[in-house]
Amino acid sequence: MKKKPPVVRGAEFADDHRVRLLQGAEELFPALIAAMDAALSDIQFETYIFDFTGSGAAVAEALMRAATRGVRTQLVVDGVGTGALPEAWAGRLQAAGVQYSVYSPLGPLGLLLPHRWRRLHRKLCVVDGHLLFCGGINVLDDFHDPNHGTLDAPRFDFAVRATGSLVAAASDTMDQLWWRMQAVQTMRGARLRRLPEALQALRAASTASHAARLDGTAGPPMRAALVLRDNVRNRSRIEKAYRRAIGNARHEIIIANAYFMPGGKLRRALVLAARRGVRVRLLLQGRYEYFMQYHAARPVYGALLEAGVEIYEYAPSFLHAKVAVIDAQGDRPWATVGSSNLDPLSLLLAREANVVVEDAAFATDLRQRLVHAMQHAGRRMDPARYAGRPLRQRVLDRIAFGLMRLALWVTGNRY
Repeated sequence: MKKKPPVVRGAEFADDHRVRLLQGAEELFPALIAAMDAALSDIQFETYIFDFTGSGAAVAEALMRAATRGVRTQLVVDGVGTGALPEAWAGRLQAAGVQYSVYSPLGPLGLLLPHRWRRLHRKLCVVDGHLLFCGGINVLDDFHDPNHGTLDAPRFDFAVRATGSLVAAASDTMDQLWWRMQAVQTMRGARLRRLPEALQALRAASTASHAARLDGTAGPPMRAALVLRDNVRNRSRIEKAYRRAIGNARHEIIIANAYFMPGGKLRRALVLAARRGVRVRLLLQGRYEYFMQYHAARPVYGALLEAGVEIYEYAPSFLHAKVAVIDAQGDRPWATVGSSNLDPLSLLLAREANVVVEDAAFATDLRQRLVHAMQHAGRRMDPARYAGRPLRQRVLDRIAFGLMRLALWVTGNRY
């Protein structure tokens, strides 16, 4: 009889975590590669985009090195974000022993079928069951964009490196997806910790030192949790986590989000926070990336600006971050780093993962980086100028907004 897939835990806060903030692929990839090179048993890896250009190739090489020495290595990429892997790289990965799958590959009709809009958008990596990487950063070189070529400045994005009990929740949800995709018995417990005897002995002899090498995150334990979004049990947890934190805010809210089109409840929460005296600042995309996401977001700015929300547009490169920090210097600091945009694609359709941290030092670190970006790389939106934007732009905004609403109606979702 087949075993059931693991029950995924999530959104359970615990005080046993150490979490380090990583900005851009420049900080994430070296930490990720070092962890893979130290792995002894298994690597679970999910990403929306896996691009082999530039520094992305170094991540692929690390995966292959791990698989070659007997580490069980599972890679899942999204069928839209990545699609079929390049033939040469697919052959090399397979020859090295990397097990990989493509989540929901597009058939002949592509995205014409609404159920194909449900994508794997989270970026997760678990190494040896006790080290997690989570955030918004794809396997994509900071200075390369598949649609726009070489970038003049690095993409603005974040991830975290974490240890503690939330790692088990991440491992479970990745196991569950792998189980469903492969239609085999659950990996939890039976997952290949069945290593060759020599490797088992090596691991047993060096467990403490190995854990210490993987856990390079210094400092006291932090209170944190993994918050998931899927289309089964966790349909609204990420949005509810945001709304709860915004509702509890007393001094300051800073949100950096690539594709920002919050639903009515989230917009009202931001407006109410601003009206009760909380300083609300949004750092959003200023550089055009995708027509739909860019223009559909703009009609919602009016009510926010009228309530006193400050909106800054990031100009040097593409802003891809999905982070927020609330009351970093208060008695209830709250911060989140993850893959979820505040738009209907993320909050209603995609598989997403955010780490939420309630720690003053972590929140202050994130706040300082966001404030620096707003002050040195952001253009503050003037409410009068927004209200008087050209007719052509307003028409494009309304068309995009209408198309987004129509797409939601087709999927049967309300937002």
